[in-house]
Amino acid sequence: MPTILGQNQYGKAENRVVKITRDGDTHHIKDLNVSVALSGDMDDVHYSGSNANVLPTDTTKNTVFAFAKEHGIESAEQFGIHLARHFVSSQEPIHRARIRIEEYSWERIATSDGNSKFIGADEVKHSFVRKGQETRVSQITYDGDNWEVISGLKDLTVMNSTNSEFWGYVKDRYTTLKEAYDRILATDVSARWRYNWTSDEQRMPNWEKSYEQARKHMLHAFAETYSLSLQQTLYQMGSRIINSRSEIDEIRFSLPNNHHFLVDLEPFGLKNDNEVYFAADRPYGLIEATVLRDGVEPKIPVDMTNL
Repeated sequence: MPTILGQNQYGKAENRVVKITRDGDTHHIKDLNVSVALSGDMDDVHYSGSNANVLPTDTTKNTVFAFAKEHGIESAEQFGIHLARHFVSSQEPIHRARIRIEEYSWERIATSDGNSKFIGADEVKHSFVRKGQETRVSQITYDGDNWEVISGLKDLTVMNSTNSEFWGYVKDRYTTLKEAYDRILATDVSARWRYNWTSDEQRMPNWEKSYEQARKHMLHAFAETYSLSLQQTLYQMGSRIINSRSEIDEIRFSLPNNHHFLVDLEPFGLKNDNEVYFAADRPYGLIEATVLRDGVEPKIPVDMTNL
């Protein structure tokens, strides 16, 4: 039975590029993992092996490093836009470029300062974010006319040590879970948000500020929501971002419920007054949903595994 070629793409995956900007004695680091995928008029290379329309993947790798020097890395999104525009506009057989980027953050090591003072905490004293785990992600797609920019993050571990309940749920013969009126709520946030910037005719967002603000609103909503379910918290996180950032139309979350169970200390003659917990890594509840601006059609894939 005859066969035909379906969707195809090629490129160089996971190009690790570190760009150091030296501003006198002050240095700034951008640490990216860049994957390039190109598609277009590629039938011949599959059918006959002709490489006449093939830009070598080694060339795409070199372009990533050269562009880090030529254009700098203002943001992951802007860097991806430079690359996608270049591949589509400079290579006639290439009709579509997809650039996926992971960004790894670096924090400065503070030096000792004898005159430094502690800053008082605000009213929220039960919310935490683990340091050094979060990865920023972005996907930039360009077809010569239209842009799609999806940004987000993964592995942002957050916890509320109180102000969370879970009760009133369906119970059947297999239900053993006890209702909770004061529990730990913890999750590893994976989120992707889509920008409504799609054309060069539109004003481009400030990608760095937008990411920082989206992350800030996400964390504030997590900390400030008295949660009766992780679903409720998810919706508040998404709504806060949509209502606060006009450049973002859609956001999708995947939130594992990192269960913390009270340890029975009675065999040791000790009372556990919501103090000691067993942190179970699996199995876990997995809560996923998309929050949209009213009137907007969803475009972020339901399964974000490869996004």
